Amino acid sequence: MTKTTSISASILLIVLCFLCWGCGLSSEEAGRMPDDMATKTVTIRLNPAETYQTIDNFGASDAWACQFVGNWPDDKRNAIADLLFSTDTTAEGKPKGIGLSLWRFNIGAGSAQQGSNSGIGDEWRRAESFLQQDGTYDWQRQQGQQWFMQAARQRGVQKFLAFPNSPPVWLNKNGKAFATAGKSNLAPDRYQAYAAYLLTVLKGLKDKGIDIQYLSPVNEPQWDWSDGGQEGTPFTNEEIFGIVKELNEQLEQESIDTKIDVAEAGKINYLYATEDRPGRGNQVYDFFNPASPLYIGGFSRVGNVISAHSYFTTSPFPEAVEKRNQLAAAVAAVPNLEYWMSEYCILGDNEGEIKGEGRNLGIDPAIYLARVIHNDLVVANATAWHWWLGVSPYNYKDGLVYVDKEKTNGNYYESKLLWALGNYSRFIRPGAVRIAAQSSDLSVDDSSLLFSAYTHPQDNQIISVIINSGIAAVGVKLEFAGIQVENLRFYQTSESDALTAGRGRAEDMFTIPPRSIITVVGNIK
Repeated sequence: MTKTTSISASILLIVLCFLCWGCGLSSEEAGRMPDDMATKTVTIRLNPAETYQTIDNFGASDAWACQFVGNWPDDKRNAIADLLFSTDTTAEGKPKGIGLSLWRFNIGAGSAQQGSNSGIGDEWRRAESFLQQDGTYDWQRQQGQQWFMQAARQRGVQKFLAFPNSPPVWLNKNGKAFATAGKSNLAPDRYQAYAAYLLTVLKGLKDKGIDIQYLSPVNEPQWDWSDGGQEGTPFTNEEIFGIVKELNEQLEQESIDTKIDVAEAGKINYLYATEDRPGRGNQVYDFFNPASPLYIGGFSRVGNVISAHSYFTTSPFPEAVEKRNQLAAAVAAVPNLEYWMSEYCILGDNEGEIKGEGRNLGIDPAIYLARVIHNDLVVANATAWHWWLGVSPYNYKDGLVYVDKEKTNGNYYESKLLWALGNYSRFIRPGAVRIAAQSSDLSVDDSSLLFSAYTHPQDNQIISVIINSGIAAVGVKLEFAGIQVENLRFYQTSESDALTAGRGRAEDMFTIPPRSIITVVGNIK
C-alpha cells in the first residue's frame, strides 16, 4: 500500500467510525472494515482474578458558583444538578448525567459577609459562614450550596465531604479569610473553638437531612494563601496535628461518626517528600507512621485515607507516572492506608502540553483529563477521584458545567470535561474493584492508548475505560479471563459525542476513534 493510499484509508476509517456511532451501529457492524485500513489493532485481556483497589467515590465541589447558581430558576438549577448527579438514562440509552457519588461542600469562612472589606476582590470567590460575629449561627446562609446538597441527595448521592478553605474570619488572627505573610491564620488557643465550630456545622446540616461522612479541616496547607485571591491559610504538619487531635476528641465526645480527612496536600509530592516546604511535606510518614510524634493513625475518627491534589504533577506523561509510582509506594508502606485524589482541574501550562487559561468546551482538555484520571487510578491506586469546580463562571479549564457570571439567572454550558469524567464516574460505582487489564500489542513507551478495567460484584458487571489520545483510530478486541460476558454496552465521548450509547457482542472487535474515550460495560454470566 502506498503512503497516499494509507493516509486515505485512515481518513476513511475515521469517517466511518463517526458515522457508525452516529447511526447507532453495533460494534460488530462498526468493526467490519478491511484489516489494511486499521492503523493499529490491540487485544486487551481483562482478568478479574487479579485485583487492586476498591473504588469509594468520584466527586466534585460546590465552590464557589453554587452559592449563586443554587438560587437560579428551578429549571436551570435542576438541569445542572441532573448533569452532575443523575444516574438516569434517556429513552435512547444515553446517561442524563455523570452520576457523581460524592459531593464536596465548601464551609465558608465569612468573607462574603465582609464584602469588599474582605480583601478578596472577586465576589464569586468569597463565601458566607453560618457563624456570625456575635457567636450565633444563621442557618439561612449558604442557601445556594444547601440547595445543591439537597439536589445531590435527591438524585442518589449518599456521600458528602465538608471542607473549609479557612477557619471563620471571627476566629482568625488577622480577621480575614486569607493569611498574612504565609503564616497560619489560626492561633493554637483557637483550635478548640475551631473544632467546636466545625461540629456545630455538621450538626446543623444533619438537622437539614444532610449527613456529612467526611470532614477535611485543612486545605492545601503548603501554599502561603496571602494574596487575597480566595479564602485560605497555610498550616504546618505540627499545626495540623493539633487541629486533628482537638477535632477527634470533640467528635468522640459528641458521638459523631464523621471521619476526618487529612491533609488535602497542594500536590502529591508533599505526601512522600519534603520538597520546598519544610515542616509541611512528607505527610504519609508524619501522620501515619507510629514512630512519628505527629502520628494520627490511631485516632478513632481519622479515616484510613490520606488525600492530595494532582496539580502541577500531570506533565510530561513519564514524570507523572514516576511521581505516582513514588506516591503508591509510600502509601503501600502503611498497612490499610488508602489514597484519595481529592482535587484537580487543569492549572498552569503543563510543560507546554495544555494551558489552564481559556475555557474550552471541546475534546482536547477532556482527553488530557481522562489521562490524568487514568494515572491516578492505575498508577497511584487512588480509591477516590475529585474534580475541583462542579460549576464554573470562569474563562479557565476548571469547570464541569460552565455558567454565565450572573447571580440570579443565566445560561449554562456542558463541557466535554464533564462527560470525560462521566466515562468513569457514571459506570465505576462505589464498591467497584479495579482488575488487571493488559495487552502485549503495545510498546512500553506507547501512551496513546490507555485502558483500565473494573468489576462491580453487586451488579455483576465488568467495566473497561479506554482512552485513544492519538490521531488515528484503533481496533480493539476484549478478552475476558475465566469469565463469560454478554450484553456489551459502549459509551463514547469525543468531539461529537457525550457518552453516546451503542451495543455490541463480547467476541467482536470494535473501533476506538481518534481523540475519544469509550467505556465498555458488560454483564458477567
